[in-house]
Amino acid sequence: MADSPINPFSIPPELRTLTEKSVQQARQAFDSFMDTAHRTMMSFHGQTEARQKGTKDLGEKAMSFAERNMASSFEFAQKLLQAKSLQDVLQLQAEYVKNQMQVLSDQARELSEQTSKLAQSAAKPRTEGFKT
Repeated sequence: MADSPINPFSIPPELRTLTEKSVQQARQAFDSFMDTAHRTMMSFHGQTEARQKGTKDLGEKAMSFAERNMASSFEFAQKLLQAKSLQDVLQLQAEYVKNQMQVLSDQARELSEQTSKLAQSAAKPRTEGFKT
């Protein structure tokens, strides 16, 4: 037993293949979902042009963020499949979490700013007629 070093972290080839196939199928399912979501978003725009553009821009930004976040998750999953040790996994996880926290914070700030601008522009026409 001492003559055959066993890597307790090695992933059997069959499991690796199955996992890679699962990640690929999940990516395809997500891509299909995003395509449907984009088409659905486009069908919801029927308000005034200004609101429509603001709503459309906000929706597109949110969809873009979702796509980037999922792409990042798939990239992370692929990197995990290539990990050679538990230390590699822990390092990848720490880097991913740190990066995603910053990305999500930036995205939330951008969406908040855009939502606030949209709300202000939607309220502006109502208050302009009340000038004294």
